[in-house]
Amino acid sequence: MTALMRRVAVTLFFGFCAGSAFGADQGANAAPADRRLLNAQSEPQNWLTHGGTYLEQRYSTLDRINEKNVGTLGLAWSYELDTNRGQEATPLVVDGVLYTTTAWSKLVALDAATGRLLWSYDPKVPPETGVKACCDVVNRGAAFYDGKIFFATLDGRLIALDAGTGKLLWSVQTVDTSKSYTSTGAPRAVKGKIVIGNGGAELGVRGYVTAYDANTGKQVWRFYTVPGDPAKGPDGAASDDVLKAKARGTWFGDWYRYGGGGTVWDAIVYDPELDQLYIGVGNGSPWSQKARSLGKGDNLFLSSVVALNPDTGKYIWHYQETPGDTWDFTATQPMILATLQRGGKPAKVLLHAPKNGFFYVIDRASGQPLSAQNFTPVNWATSIDMKTGRPVEVAGARYLTGPFDALPSSYGSHSWQPMSFSPKTGLVYLPAQEIPARYEQEDHFKYRPGTWNLGAALFKQSLPDDPGTRKAIKALYKGYLLAWDPIAQREIWRVQHDGPSNGGTLATAGDLVFEGDALGTFRAYQARTGKRLWAFEAHDAIMAGPVSYAVGGEQYIAVMAGLGGGYGLTSPFIKDKRPKLNGRVLAFRLKGQAVLPPFDPPPLAPANPSRERFTPEQTARGRDVYNTTCGWCHGAGTESGGVIPDLRRSAILTDRDSWNQVVIGGLLKERGMVSFAKLITPADAEAIRAFVNQRAAVLQSAEQAENPGGAQPKP
Repeated sequence: MTALMRRVAVTLFFGFCAGSAFGADQGANAAPADRRLLNAQSEPQNWLTHGGTYLEQRYSTLDRINEKNVGTLGLAWSYELDTNRGQEATPLVVDGVLYTTTAWSKLVALDAATGRLLWSYDPKVPPETGVKACCDVVNRGAAFYDGKIFFATLDGRLIALDAGTGKLLWSVQTVDTSKSYTSTGAPRAVKGKIVIGNGGAELGVRGYVTAYDANTGKQVWRFYTVPGDPAKGPDGAASDDVLKAKARGTWFGDWYRYGGGGTVWDAIVYDPELDQLYIGVGNGSPWSQKARSLGKGDNLFLSSVVALNPDTGKYIWHYQETPGDTWDFTATQPMILATLQRGGKPAKVLLHAPKNGFFYVIDRASGQPLSAQNFTPVNWATSIDMKTGRPVEVAGARYLTGPFDALPSSYGSHSWQPMSFSPKTGLVYLPAQEIPARYEQEDHFKYRPGTWNLGAALFKQSLPDDPGTRKAIKALYKGYLLAWDPIAQREIWRVQHDGPSNGGTLATAGDLVFEGDALGTFRAYQARTGKRLWAFEAHDAIMAGPVSYAVGGEQYIAVMAGLGGGYGLTSPFIKDKRPKLNGRVLAFRLKGQAVLPPFDPPPLAPANPSRERFTPEQTARGRDVYNTTCGWCHGAGTESGGVIPDLRRSAILTDRDSWNQVVIGGLLKERGMVSFAKLITPADAEAIRAFVNQRAAVLQSAEQAENPGGAQPKP
């Protein structure tokens, strides 16, 4: 037996132990609803929690679909949603019913065997809330507990519904709606409480997580992740003591004026073995440490994994992965809990692959990092010093005296897309990516409430128009599926994709790994070798995490389809930029015979530049205002990914009055395009139109050269 096989055998044993054990008295004294979640692995026909079980390994013990017969997998059913915005949710399946959230924070309950709609709930999120969302109007899922379904809304509500009828049981506002908070993550049900965080660090908020009573919606505790305004004193929260003792001295200047950041917008994981709650903390506000904290201090608890007492919210330990973060290297990426063999002894560990490009194995009892190795190329740090746990940074990486071309960038080596762990193989299946970016300090940074405040200039220029140069830049954008050995800290195999932003993964006992991609292909791989065994063309991006369940003895694989999110909205390298289809829920079974409707999106509208003359000063001003105000939704340099309208093709680009009515007057508020009158002047709006016209003229020339006969523009 090889050394790797011995490690795998040990991991297999302890992986299953980790799936069935929990802390002393946790099972015996737990309420029935808690016991069901604690023993979720005993119900493989269901998918009861966000990550499958509390350990969030995203591993299904079902093996009716396996490496020998997966080639016969076919579509069982599909359910079309009502929007083409991004779909990132992991569905839940409870006793034959599939529950999933959708874009704009809606929720549907479907018959898991047929896809028939049982009920739906629309919380009617105000469309203008969309402007607060950094990365599309997405939602990553719901929680189930005691016959109830819980989910968060983009405008910061936490809602409880009757799982059988969809009837509203309670709703609580979790954020200050006067600020730019959003909620897109999946809540977690833990010991009679529902825990939820929020987002919005780019727009100037202060992060926290809150636990609410599952029956009443009453707040039980709150933990702030960064210190507040010292002049206001303690918050009266569970975090007061530790912020004073550990965090306050790591911040400098007037950070509190900008919120500070540290939002917990995704990873929240309960450890039933140690009775601890782990949260992944996000980036600072602003991104640039120089703008945020005078360029000094670790800025706790930014970019950290923090362990809390789930009953009280009190601090237990933390590990900061990126001290004094200045690149948007969040620690909010999904976490996996497992028991691995180290030094001949079982170790309870937390597996984490955050944005910064290093794969961490962390001791769950102490927060001590046990090992760390980069899983993609990185150039901001050479390694992690295991004596201190700190990265060994490269000179100039903080871009204080000049630009720094960083890898990874704010897109991260791994973003929100879930990774999975197979106890059978001992491997983690990780959607990884390489997307470089140039960081520069923003000249004369001035805080603007209600919009992006980075302190870092990432998009000062549009992409070059020269096709050869663009092709060379695109070649730097990579995405691949990694099979990673967390004990040896090395890659076992990889599958290269056509570009970055590949989807979340699912591992199964059938020795399979499922994953989608931004081009709309859903695939199954052999878990030990990475050999592709099956593929399905969905006509739409599949970025979300798949799940497996069973109804009537038949195993299903289900996943959400729909392009969106930060990369889907803004990347100039999305291959097909035609208007997007509505998202779907897709479910597969062996010998499934269902088919999708024909893929026939409308063609791209032609570029529509005005014949007006604009001054160079207008165009230059418009570029600057566009890049700091508009590009986060409409795409860097005006190049939309196709989800949000491409302004170069807009019918109103040639009409100053119509443009002004939309940008300043808020004419399209009900579609999410709010008035920007509080942020820019009418002269700024006209300058933006000048810049977009310049880019539209360039696009028109390119399209006419490519299609001299007047054919429709290529996608």
